[in-house]
Amino acid sequence: MHRFDDRADAGRQLGVALDALRDAAPVVLGLPRGGVPVGYAVAQQLAAPLDVIVVRKLGVPWWPELAMGAIGEDGVRVVDAALMAREGVSEAELESVERRERTVLSSYIEHFCGGRDRVAVQGRVAVLVDDGMATGFTARAACQVVRGLGAARVIMAVPVAPAQTVEEFDAADSVVCLAAPSSFGAVGEYFRDFSATTDDQVIALLDSARLAGMRGWHGCH
Repeated sequence: MHRFDDRADAGRQLGVALDALRDAAPVVLGLPRGGVPVGYAVAQQLAAPLDVIVVRKLGVPWWPELAMGAIGEDGVRVVDAALMAREGVSEAELESVERRERTVLSSYIEHFCGGRDRVAVQGRVAVLVDDGMATGFTARAACQVVRGLGAARVIMAVPVAPAQTVEEFDAADSVVCLAAPSSFGAVGEYFRDFSATTDDQVIALLDSARLAGMRGWHGCH
């Protein structure tokens, strides 16, 4: 049974769960790509500005889908040393993967953030939003980036994540998760529509949120 119709529906439900933050004047930060449409709906609900925090997963060289860590801006790196040891990944192999992913990271930061001012995070409540968590490595990297930018409080908000990941996630001050099953397959299983979010859609949502923020969000509860 699907828990959410799509990412926008998940974001609306998250926004309701986070509604008490409206008076704190938070900033919502989506993790591209899939976290941005979720974050857009959260930002609309909270009448908050929307921006992005770009992070990249570090996959095991011979099994890229398996995360051994993640990287973010300003040299942030989160690594699962136990997994690296178990899979036999050397430090040199890790560095090779990181070099490649930092090149991609830089290009995405320029792509999504270039030519416009970033939303100020210093001293504010930062709500980090993704469309789900599995291992939580990219979320951990994003939290480190946001703390480095001076956020006063960091909240990780996701529609779905494994119960164990939520319980062990200590990179944020708090975690808001709508569905935390003990038996977890993949994030997409909880969505009726989990079609890929494109770069153009991310940019369009960021532009729309910026314009809505300037004019004042409409349709908020």
